[in-house]
Amino acid sequence: MIEKTASHPATDLRDQAGELYDATIAWFVLHWLQILIAIGAGVLLFAALHFVRGIGRRMCARDTSRMGWGTVFGRALAKTSNLFIASAAAEIVMSFARFADAPAGIVSVIHFLFTIAAVLQGAVWAREIILGAIEHRTSAQDYHGEALVNAMGLIRLFVSFAVFAIALVLVLGNLGVNVTGLVAGLGVGGIAIGLAAQSIFADLFAAIAIIFDRPFKKGDAITFDKSSGTVEDIGMRSTRIRGTNGEARIIGNKRLLDQEIINNTQREMRRVIFTLGIVQTTPVPVMEALPHLLKDIVEDHEGKFVRAGFVGFGTQSYDFELQFDSPSAALQDMFDLRHSIGLAIVKRFNEDRIAFAYPTEVGLTPEEAGLIQPKRARKIRESNETIAKPPSSGDTSAADQEDVA
Repeated sequence: MIEKTASHPATDLRDQAGELYDATIAWFVLHWLQILIAIGAGVLLFAALHFVRGIGRRMCARDTSRMGWGTVFGRALAKTSNLFIASAAAEIVMSFARFADAPAGIVSVIHFLFTIAAVLQGAVWAREIILGAIEHRTSAQDYHGEALVNAMGLIRLFVSFAVFAIALVLVLGNLGVNVTGLVAGLGVGGIAIGLAAQSIFADLFAAIAIIFDRPFKKGDAITFDKSSGTVEDIGMRSTRIRGTNGEARIIGNKRLLDQEIINNTQREMRRVIFTLGIVQTTPVPVMEALPHLLKDIVEDHEGKFVRAGFVGFGTQSYDFELQFDSPSAALQDMFDLRHSIGLAIVKRFNEDRIAFAYPTEVGLTPEEAGLIQPKRARKIRESNETIAKPPSSGDTSAADQEDVA
């Protein structure tokens, strides 16, 4: 009869557990004092780490805005688990108590538990800090907290999946598992999802870029492409803009960021340019004094004078250009200042008898225009006068006689 030499896995596990138990008892009997000291140190470390977690809760309580950086990092610290605190204390004590000659099995178990707890805790911290940073941006006082508020659930899902997937790979790698196939599977799945929802992800990431880069916010007046309007809402996929004619414009976030955006609300001033055409009979001294005259008009109306001067010869005028800035970036203030300065220029020009050029037409004869010679022009005039002159009676009789003959 052939004996079976193969052992059952459960039997091997019980044997290993028994050996670990016997080694632990023997170790405790020989090093009970060092073990008690290590346990006391571990308790102190556990209390200290609990105190650090309490600091995170107090940081959250001190932040009145509830969305500041104190709350972000405080909330991450407050998410520290008891498993991580206990395993970290045991790992630290075990590292500094090697003189106690702890059994290899106990050291392996403590290191294994600490590795799993540390990786999972790191994923939790990363998740809380990333989400807290996004919420901090969306809830800033000057951002009104409207962007991506409805999309935070989706962002939370994506961030959680990413950090815990990385944590899972790290844990399995430390356990000796071949994670090459898992990483490849996650990569293929991510590519498939990305291709299927490419436009959605593009708009979503564009919305996140709007949050962090802040090219505009709700209520800003912007100009993009050939359109202008006021931002009413920034969503997960699109931005809603109220046009200058009252129409509602809805444009995808990615398409909007691909264009040049002019934020009119963030202007520091508005510049106005006037082109003034004066008649070509204006004296040169008057034209020399014209920039100073225009500067006085602008400054009298509290505008910021930039420059003024001769810019070119028009077909019927000498052209001057005036540039000035409105102290306020508000459109209505610029409009009112432009109106008052324009009327003041007209009034001052009328007082100083400086005439604006206007289109005129002058009739010229062909001779004056140089189209025909003067001798030929005299013959044409004489011919026209002869035709226009009425015939006399004597001339009529002579003509009749010639006809009769």
